[in-house]
Amino acid sequence: QVQLVESGGGLVQTGGSLRLSCAGSGDIFSRRAIAWFRQAPGKDREFVVLTGWNSGSTYYGDSVKGRFTISRDNAKNTVYLQMNNLKPEDTAVYYCAAGRRDTIATAKSEYEYWGQGTQVTVSS
Repeated sequence: QVQLVESGGGLVQTGGSLRLSCAGSGDIFSRRAIAWFRQAPGKDREFVVLTGWNSGSTYYGDSVKGRFTISRDNAKNTVYLQMNNLKPEDTAVYYCAAGRRDTIATAKSEYEYWGQGTQVTVSS
């Protein structure tokens, strides 16, 4: 069964840091972009960042550029999201997702598999 499992969320103060992990089962990472999305209460799920299969392609949402860094370890089937200088507006449930094979996209409709999400709360 294909699975993505996020971890690393929590409560942090403004300006703090967190590192999220997304672990995949089987060959889910093969030839797929892996992205992070987030959803705040009452808002749509929004794109945060993605990394292509070979890590050569990374795209960041404007709101996180310069603060968040994505990386992936294909040997471990794991993607990481280092989040620095966190702000209250970063508060959301963060989801990792695996895209359609050989596709790079920021639209959530292009992602086939989703994790259950991990809560990130930034206090002011």
